[in-house]
Amino acid sequence: MRQVMRRGRPWTAWPVLLLGSAMVAFAPLAGADVPPPAGPDRVPAIGRSWPTGTRPAILRGWEPPATPYGPGHRGVDLAAAPGTPVRSVAAGRVSFAGRVAGRGVVSVQLTGTDLRTTYEPVKPSVTKDAEVAAGEVIGVVGTVEPAAWHCASACLHWGLLRGGTYLNPLSLLPPRLLNGGPSRLLPVLGVPQPP
Repeated sequence: MRQVMRRGRPWTAWPVLLLGSAMVAFAPLAGADVPPPAGPDRVPAIGRSWPTGTRPAILRGWEPPATPYGPGHRGVDLAAAPGTPVRSVAAGRVSFAGRVAGRGVVSVQLTGTDLRTTYEPVKPSVTKDAEVAAGEVIGVVGTVEPAAWHCASACLHWGLLRGGTYLNPLSLLPPRLLNGGPSRLLPVLGVPQPP
């Protein structure tokens, strides 16, 4: 251990090294889960369920476009077979339920926010102006020819808008839904106890 003389007393460098290591260890990593930014793009985590009920595979993530009409992906694609029930992730009012460009679309204005979620392709089971609860079924995944749709296999496209600005719909979900929830200890059955 290296000692340095400081004002006539030996000074050891290890406390400084430990402090510096601790600061690095607890600094947020790039890409780590950090709180969402404050300001106009902040989205409250008010979602109570995945649109498919259980956590699906994410086939394609959100890729915000650099310009309003630029390339990108304005939502997330969730693996879902045709006929899979589609649920509203949060409470709201149905602002649209019908067909757009040959695909069924349901759009829900979320209660107490300026946010709107969209789901497609969906065969709606709700109508415009219907009040829906979080987790309530609003339709089923419809079918679309893969050549006419951006998913290579069956999927549900889930979007989130604030006015005309697309946001990441996954930001509506709290960490317990995104990360699979807290760990739980389960009993171990059929294993003899140690002596």
